[in-house]
Amino acid sequence: MLAQFARTRLRGKISDLEEAFTGYFTEHHAWLLTKMLARIDQIDADIADVEDKIGDQIAPFAQAVDSLDEIPGVGRVAAYVIIAEIGIDMTRFPTPNHLASWARFAPGIKESAGKKKGAGSTGHGNPYLARVLGEAAVCAGRTDTFLGERYRRIARRRGRKKAVVAVGRSILVIVWHLLADPDTRFHDLGPDFYDNRTGPDRKKRNHVRQLEALGYKVTLEPAA
Repeated sequence: MLAQFARTRLRGKISDLEEAFTGYFTEHHAWLLTKMLARIDQIDADIADVEDKIGDQIAPFAQAVDSLDEIPGVGRVAAYVIIAEIGIDMTRFPTPNHLASWARFAPGIKESAGKKKGAGSTGHGNPYLARVLGEAAVCAGRTDTFLGERYRRIARRRGRKKAVVAVGRSILVIVWHLLADPDTRFHDLGPDFYDNRTGPDRKKRNHVRQLEALGYKVTLEPAA
């Protein structure tokens, strides 16, 4: 995957260079181009070696990778990073909340005398894990899944950053369950989970809050 991406980018630059030399291509240009192509071939070889090494290291965890790959937004490369950073032994974390706390991937709210202070943040956790969870959350937000709908709902009400943290944490909770029990399989609840789960009274309150947030004064009267 990495090799294909790098090769496509570099070959594209060489293609542009070749077009620029159309009608004026000397032996000196040929020598320079030969050196550049040799560098590309060497980079391709180095990337292939790295991918082979990664494949050897991740081979014992193939089942875990397959499980995490089923989570919306989490591809195989992201699964590699997650496993590399947290391992697969979830006995170190008695609950998913312990894992989220260790990763510092949860909003922090300070409260004193009933007053909330600070905007809340994830704190300073593992930067590699935080980055891959954030990218997975954004990718999940583009899918027609439960996580995708969760991302969009939170983004509309509280902004994209809050949505990234919330969905990233949800992904981490799913990861904990999948790794804690190898027999567990991921099951998507579907994008309509909230609509099916929310009762009439709760829907009414949600709609009223949304209208009030837009500056409207809402008065409800039962239909005849």
